Amino acid sequence: MEVQITTLGAILGLLLSIILIIKKFHPAYSLILGAVVGGLVGGAGLTGTVDVMMTGAKDIMPAILRIVTSGVLAGVLIKTGAAAKIADQIIKTLGEKRALFALALSTMILTSVGVFVDVAVITVAPIALAIAKKIGYAPMVILLAMIGGGKAGNVISPNPNTISAAENFGVDLSSLMAANIIPAIVGLIVTVILANMLGKKIKSKKLEEIEDEIENESEKVELPSFISAIVGPVVAIMLLALRPIAGIAIDPLIALPVGGIVGALAMGKIKNINEYVTFGLSKMMPVAILLIGTGTVAGIIKASTLQQTTIAILSAVHMPAFLLAPISGVLMSAATASTTAGATIASATFAPAIIASGVSPLAGGAMVHTGATVLDHLPHGSFFHATAGATNMSIGERLMLIPYESLIGLSMTIISTIMWGIIL
Repeated sequence: MEVQITTLGAILGLLLSIILIIKKFHPAYSLILGAVVGGLVGGAGLTGTVDVMMTGAKDIMPAILRIVTSGVLAGVLIKTGAAAKIADQIIKTLGEKRALFALALSTMILTSVGVFVDVAVITVAPIALAIAKKIGYAPMVILLAMIGGGKAGNVISPNPNTISAAENFGVDLSSLMAANIIPAIVGLIVTVILANMLGKKIKSKKLEEIEDEIENESEKVELPSFISAIVGPVVAIMLLALRPIAGIAIDPLIALPVGGIVGALAMGKIKNINEYVTFGLSKMMPVAILLIGTGTVAGIIKASTLQQTTIAILSAVHMPAFLLAPISGVLMSAATASTTAGATIASATFAPAIIASGVSPLAGGAMVHTGATVLDHLPHGSFFHATAGATNMSIGERLMLIPYESLIGLSMTIISTIMWGIIL
């Protein structure tokens, strides 16, 4: 007999997870404990709860495997200094007059080629702080430019959030990356507009000397040439693009590590590949562990009546069924304060209902994915604190950026929803 969990149980379990995460309990254990409570309160019993949690974790394992292997490319980009070189070259090319656009674009490109958005911000931060000091921008302004660029890049990247959404909707990773190119461009434009507005609103205090303690792995190595730095990401993206272009299917599990290895070869750093792979794995393991916890909660929600309740609410207020996709992404990103966890839970839970409503898998994945960028920066997530630390900002200042970040994510979500829910 199939286990069914009540909507109340699923919501209480999710709320408990959120509360525990806010209280600084480990996110993975918070999610697992929330799943247990949600199943028990929801009427599944102890055995049924464990079975549903195991099923949810099992369903997410293919995405976790791909995420773990993507650490090869991420490790190469960060440890060789390729990521810093790409960012530095973009900023130098565009010049100080277009500094905010350069910062947003460089962070967007780094994220879009497979660097985690928080790592992309940390990588660009030393360059950004130096520019801010020279030109007179407040740290809040440059951080908004970097975060917005990172959000734009994240919806067209081979990062864990995209991998999870593609896996759960059953679409090609490259297709889902391409689906949100226009929303990403809009997000970049909105970022630059908002950053310029904020720059005019906040007159920068004179920046003190910037400490050299900001975490930036690339500072320890001599930076490669720009051409060699981009070889790895270009190879990975070309391999992923072979399926829609030539009908040759190369899984991200293969494409991303190959891109990393070829990149190391191009930079003459192949002898250090074990160091890069180990570093990349260390960056991916916390995400993989988090996703296991996320999978248990997704299993509980998927087995609950929450989907039917949400659909019923949408019907009661006469909202189109396709809005379930972006709304689920927004709600789950708010619950987890994470693009990856939000996109994973929303796509794993609501994909069947979204597709059943007549929305194509690619459209559903695109809308869920952009929706997961709207509230992924809330204070109970690591991204909020990592980005504050990267620019030496106080928590109070960091909190002031939340409305601006939300507007950037919302602009991409609206464009994606118009494109995939109404036009296409």
